[in-house]
Amino acid sequence: MANLAETVQKRRAEWNRLDRVLDQISTGRIRSLQGAALAEVSDLYRSACADLAMAEQYRLSPETISYLHGLVGKAHNTIYRSRRFQMHLWWEVAFRQAPQQIFKDPCVHLCSVLFFGLFALSAYLGYNETAFPGFAERMLGTEQLEGMESMFSDIDFNSDSARGIGTNLTMVAFYIQHNTGIGLQCFAMGPLIIPGLYTTAYNATMLGTSFGYMARGGTDGGDNFLEFVTAHGAFELTAIALAAAAGLRIGTGWLFTGGLTRLASLQVRAREAVPVMAVSGTLFFLAALTEGLLSPSSVPYLFKAIWAIFSSGLLMFYFVVLGYPTEESSAAR
Repeated sequence: MANLAETVQKRRAEWNRLDRVLDQISTGRIRSLQGAALAEVSDLYRSACADLAMAEQYRLSPETISYLHGLVGKAHNTIYRSRRFQMHLWWEVAFRQAPQQIFKDPCVHLCSVLFFGLFALSAYLGYNETAFPGFAERMLGTEQLEGMESMFSDIDFNSDSARGIGTNLTMVAFYIQHNTGIGLQCFAMGPLIIPGLYTTAYNATMLGTSFGYMARGGTDGGDNFLEFVTAHGAFELTAIALAAAAGLRIGTGWLFTGGLTRLASLQVRAREAVPVMAVSGTLFFLAALTEGLLSPSSVPYLFKAIWAIFSSGLLMFYFVVLGYPTEESSAAR
């Protein structure tokens, strides 16, 4: 109980800080906040919510619980009282807070290395039939390999002119369902830690082996496969890795509590996973649009390759350039 009392005493300074900030905001509007001030309010509010859960779990004094209830309610009403769409607030979250959080998230680092590392390794093993004979057959099965060859051999990139907009949109919807199914599988298993990592590794291995096998010279439908996946591959693969990371981020809540109750820790980690999953969902949507409209089209392969380079550069800019910590973001933390 002595440690708990010390923790409460330390946290009280942040509660008082939040209370003072909210009083200042009450004289104006939260939409007037910019940069570090807005990030500070957000961080203090999330911390107060976690402290309230901790206070109720450990049955602290009624005065403390009542004060935190009032503080959290006051913060919620201040932050969400405006029903108007706030463009600058949306821009701040989407293009500063989210990429910087993703950039520094160890779960994103781990899942990215695991997914793309196994993907590249499996692609090499599946491609190099001479050094690793029968690898692709053992991993995917002969029937599935023959099915891929048959499916991509039948693709005619010059026949899309006869396809109407309705068919294109139907294919976009199909790819959204199919691709997000893989991502949701990785996300759903993530909170269980080991099953989540296994699911991520399994999907990376299967996809990598498929790429490697179809890239072999002389494989039926191989050229069509490479042309089809070039444009949307960057969006789709990155989205899967981020979905796995979001699930793993939630899973760390019950494993590493940081002094909170497991329930409060899970709530905090779930909030941290929201930006990761939101970006993942956006990338799945972009991948489905590309896969349904551009990938099967008769547009020259050069344009598809340029689009792949552009999309990869866009991802690097979002996650690295926008995500790299700045002095302002470091001061806010």
